[in-house]
Amino acid sequence: MPLLVMKFGGTSVADLARIENAALKVQKEVERGYDVIVIVSAMSGKTNELVGWVEGTSKLYDAREYDAVVASGENVTAGLMALRLQEMGIPARSWQGWQVPINTTAAHSAARFVSIPRDNLDAKFREGFKVAVVAGFQGISPEGRVTTLGRGGSDTTAVAFAAAFGAERCDIYTDVDGVYTTDPRVSDKARKLNKIAFEEMLELASLGAKVLQTRSVELAMRYKVRLRVLSSFEDTDENSGTLVCDEEEIMESKVVSGVAFSREEAKITLFTIEDRPGVAQAIFGPLAEAGVNVDMIVQNISEKDYDDSHPGAVTDMTFSCPINQVERAKKAMEDARASGLIKYDELIIDTDVAKVSVVGIGMRSHAGVAARMFKALANEGVNIKVISTSEIKISVLIDRKYMELAVQALHDAFELDKA
Repeated sequence: MPLLVMKFGGTSVADLARIENAALKVQKEVERGYDVIVIVSAMSGKTNELVGWVEGTSKLYDAREYDAVVASGENVTAGLMALRLQEMGIPARSWQGWQVPINTTAAHSAARFVSIPRDNLDAKFREGFKVAVVAGFQGISPEGRVTTLGRGGSDTTAVAFAAAFGAERCDIYTDVDGVYTTDPRVSDKARKLNKIAFEEMLELASLGAKVLQTRSVELAMRYKVRLRVLSSFEDTDENSGTLVCDEEEIMESKVVSGVAFSREEAKITLFTIEDRPGVAQAIFGPLAEAGVNVDMIVQNISEKDYDDSHPGAVTDMTFSCPINQVERAKKAMEDARASGLIKYDELIIDTDVAKVSVVGIGMRSHAGVAARMFKALANEGVNIKVISTSEIKISVLIDRKYMELAVQALHDAFELDKA
């Protein structure tokens, strides 16, 4: 039989009524002739509750026991979903990660997939079972301990199963009805996209769009798994939601497909550092070791013989990072200066910035996108602090108070409200 993977997030299975609603969607696919693998998250709020219990019991907890406790949320949902399907007359059973087995690395709370053997589930499908309900977000380590996959683990689990089992499609059910040109809460002109390319979705996810987790999109792009984003709370059919697919499936791409943004950004500048080979490594090596996720980087043009106190070439270096990593970045730079690894006169931190980006595979074949973007921002009096580009995206760092204005201006400039 053709196989479909369906994933339901925490809000989609938040209580028994929503689990029943999700089960009805599974029933429709079974009636269409599919065998179905259902991946479920913990009921909304349960994972945070379990984490709180662990932290309330032990401040310096054993990561293996943490995973054993936190993974139980998905186990409960899987069992309840299987019971509901059985009550509806559908042959179904639940599977915990170790039963499949979902083999992962031993990096507890941040494990990665190693393999998903098909034998156990395939045997049950041959016996006449129509649905396998699998607890997402978890697996088993080489040592036989329960592991969890970190943020977005259930989305990633769904894509991994779709790849391992050659599923026709992987449907991600969530609390939105698809991928939009931007956040509808920021622009009332935001429009739902029927299709979006893997690369565009990956950029949007990494730049702040919260519809899909970056790891799941990376995996889908690598294994060409067609993803569909759907609402759990609306009636759906074959044409509902947004299909995330290979760009060959998209007949004609717009120059820009979406505008993404991130409020939680900070800008850090090191003034008058030496301009010499290896200075970038001396800065970004310690930042990497401190776990700081550096994003945009700008190095100013060096000036020879800057002044009497700075003989030789000096320059300034600016980079951005998540605002919650600022203290780590500051300490890493101060420690590097104290150890003599780098020299700088001043370190300036600006935590009142936001990142706004335009994304589109159409940029590859169209000139003038940057000029159009910068003109739209200039017309609204928005000053650009830092610019970063790739083949299919342009990002700018601006004052946070102008973020919503910038998003709306760019959405209008690239006419994203039009089909």
